[in-house]
Formats: sequence, C-alpha cells, structure tokens
Amino acid sequence: MSKQLAKSTSVVAGMTMISRIFGFTRDMVTAQFFGAGVAFDAFSIAFKIPNFMRRLFAEGSFSQAFVPVLANYQKNQSEAAIKSFLGAMMGTLGVVLLVVTVLGIVLAPWLVRVFAPGFATTGARYDLAVIMLRITFPYLMLISLAAFSGAILNTYSRFWVAAFTPVFLNICMIGATIWLAPQFHVPIIALAISVSIGGIVQLLFQFPFLKKINLLPCPRVDFKDPGVRNVLKLMVPALFGVSVSQINLLLDTLFASFLIVGSVSWLYYSDRLMEFPLGVFGVAISTVILPHLSRHHASNAARDFSLTLDWALRCILLLGFPATVGLIVISGPLLSTLFQHGKFDGHAVVMAQKSLRMFALGIVPFMVIKILAAGFYAKQNMRTPVMIGVIAMLANMLFNLALIWPLAHAGIALATSLAAFVNMGFLYYFLRQKHIYLPQAGWAYFSFRLVIANSILAVWLWLASGDLQWWLASQWWERLGHLTFLLLSAGIIYLAGLWIVGVRPRDLFMMQSEVVVE
Repeated sequence: MSKQLAKSTSVVAGMTMISRIFGFTRDMVTAQFFGAGVAFDAFSIAFKIPNFMRRLFAEGSFSQAFVPVLANYQKNQSEAAIKSFLGAMMGTLGVVLLVVTVLGIVLAPWLVRVFAPGFATTGARYDLAVIMLRITFPYLMLISLAAFSGAILNTYSRFWVAAFTPVFLNICMIGATIWLAPQFHVPIIALAISVSIGGIVQLLFQFPFLKKINLLPCPRVDFKDPGVRNVLKLMVPALFGVSVSQINLLLDTLFASFLIVGSVSWLYYSDRLMEFPLGVFGVAISTVILPHLSRHHASNAARDFSLTLDWALRCILLLGFPATVGLIVISGPLLSTLFQHGKFDGHAVVMAQKSLRMFALGIVPFMVIKILAAGFYAKQNMRTPVMIGVIAMLANMLFNLALIWPLAHAGIALATSLAAFVNMGFLYYFLRQKHIYLPQAGWAYFSFRLVIANSILAVWLWLASGDLQWWLASQWWERLGHLTFLLLSAGIIYLAGLWIVGVRPRDLFMMQSEVVVE
C-alpha cells in the first residue's frame, strides 16, 4: 500500500512541480512588467478574492466533502448510480456557482471594501481592483467545476491530470502579460482577462480524460439527490475547517491594505514562494491519501487508516523541514533571482524577504494541517475541524493586532505562521484523543535524525549563499548560476545528511506492521 501511495504522490508532486515552475515564470514576468506598485496591488486583490473562494469552496470544503462520498459510491454502488450522482452533483454545483458569480460581479465594490478596507474608495487602487474583480470573478465558477472534474479523476487514481491542469492558467497569464497587455490603455487589465480565459482552458482540458473512464457527467439540477444532499451537508461546516489557512492569508491582505503601498505585493510574492513547497509536497500527499483514507473508513479498516496518516506525516516532515530551512536561509537570493527585474527592485527584494522568512516558519504546520484535516474529512467528521478552524482564525487576528505595528507586513506573515501552529496542535490533539491516529514506534529517533540532517543543511546554505548585497548588485545570469548551484548542492547535502543519520529510501516505501503508542 505504501508503495502505491509513494508512487501516486511522486506523480502528483512531479506534475505540480511543473505547474509551479510555470507559476514562478509567470511571477517573474509580471514582476518585471508591473513591479510592486498601485496596479499590481489592485490586481492582487482582484485575483485573490475569487482565488480565495476557489480554495474555500472548490479545493476546500467541496473536495473534502465530495471525495469521501464518491469513494463510498465507488465501493458500494453500481456504475449507473455513480454516473447519476455525478450528473446531479455537477448540475447542482453549476447552478450554485452561477448565482455566486453573478452576485460577486454585482457586489464587487463592496467585496473590495471588505477585503481591502485600506484601499481608499476614491483612489486608483480601489477603482482598478473593482474593475478587475468583475473580470476575474467568473474564474471562481470555471475553476470550481475544474476542481470537481479533478476530484473525480483523483478518486479513480488519475492524479496527474488535475495536478497538471494549473499549467494552463500560468501560460495564459504569461501570454497576456507579454503580448496582450501592451494593447491596453491600462495594461494590468489584460492580466485580469487572462485569469478567466485560464479557467475555461483548465475546465475543458479535463473533459477528454473523464470521457475516457466513462464518467463525463451529464449535468442535471437535483438538490434532492441523496449523494448531493450528503455532500452539501458535509460541505457547509467544512467551509471553515479546511480553509482556515486561506482565511488567514486573506486577513493578512486586509491588514496589509492599511500599510504603505507595496505591502500587499511584498506579501504576495513571499507567499508565492512559501506556496511552492506547500503545493508540491503538502497538497500532493494530502490529495493522494484522502481517497485512500476514505476507502479505509468505508471498510472499517482503522489500523490501515492510522498507518496511512503516520506514513504521510513522516513524508511531510522529511520534505517540509528542508523547505523551511531553505526559505529562511536563502530567502534573499531566491527573491532576487526570481523577481529582481524591471520594476521589482532591490528594495522590494529586501522587504519581501522579511515576510518570506516569517511565512517559512509556518510551512511544516501548514503541511501537517492538510494531513491531519484529511483524517477527519475522510470520516466525514466536519464539526471538529470547524471548531479548531474558528479558534485558529481568532488566534490569527490577535497575532496580527499584536505584531503588525512592530513588524509591519512581516508581522502579518508571522501571525499567519503562529496561527498555523495553533491549528495543527488542536487537530493532532483531537485525532489522538479520539484514537483515530496512533503513532508508530520510533518517532523520537526519527525526529532526532531530521534535526541533525537539517542542521547540516542550514550551515551549508548559510556559508554558501554569501552576502545579500552581492545578489542585489549582480547580473541576473550570475544570480541564476549561483542559485542553481545552491539548490543542487542543498539537495545533495540534505540527502547525504539523511544517509549519514540512517534514513534510507525504503523508509518511505514501507509501513510497520504494528501501530504502537509511544
């Protein structure tokens, strides 16, 4: 079983890596053309609001509610019943999304006021944000239907399709920035248009693969369908529980809107780098284990359920800790190499570095949250994550209020990371209390070995990266060459460190036969 999990995770991580590389290319291009000023601050809000709702509804509450129900249908129902359920689900979801999209377009001025109250209602940032939000809001409906299609493919182990799909959004945004933007009187508008175009392409791309497995839905609206009602019942409370991290990031934007111009952009670019390991590894592993956990729950296989969680947590820590070390130690070189072009200058690099280091502290808890939350959602227990999510959100607000004045935008990033620790701690506590997760033996020794290997990595990166001023003053090709050396050498050093302390590749491909509480 663990070999299958590792193989599927590798596929998803590989496709997601390709998507993230295109995403970084997109960010490099937009940074060069638009910098970190009024226009990009406005676009960040116009893109973040539907993107936030997408993560909240589509990849958040809907996917976590839909996949366990579909997995149960897959195990216990006929193919005809599955197709009927999928048709009803797609039609019903489509109607709900259409209504939400229309409301979003109509209420765009008020949404911008809510999510970016620091934007003056008569200023250029506000006006641009309203215009672009009306253009980008249909993306919510399109990408949510794409996420629905991807959830079907994931449940049937076609993981690579959904993981690769975001590449098309990045391609559309890159193309719009380079070729379409110069045709507009306000160039940033082209970037907003490309978001909705990207949503259409992502949805259509998945249809042939659904048809290949004979599961392309024929939409029909049916709120009374038992499967649809079950999904909707599970989905409502999951809105907070699964998407607290997204709510916290949106709160960051709200607080940042009161700070100096550029703060929203600095948080955006540092968040993009933080999202790279989170998306490649955290999302990949949680995406793969949710259908497996759901099937274990449907089969009453409590032992296999716990073993799957344990395996996922060990993988997350093996990958999450070096990501944290890397983003903290070489945050400046990364930002300088990727984004210091055109209008994104050295000052923007220094400011974004401050928030990136604070965000990096939350990488491991953010990853662990995705795994632990999946343990509840696979059992269709939405109440517990909701309760924990509310606590974490309140904690984030308090941390923001305490840290924003002494640390400005970096305090906002630190508040998000601290709230993630709160969320992770409570999820772990209740999983243990309810005996859903029983850790295998050897965690103390495993953790000690990780600390040693990552300490070696940190020392190497600190010595090899040099002074930030060199990066800010160098040519882009010099920065790229040095960063490539740093990343390649870091991978070798970390793997060597793991080997020295006794961690072997087989550790990722086997689960112990007994579950033991330490």
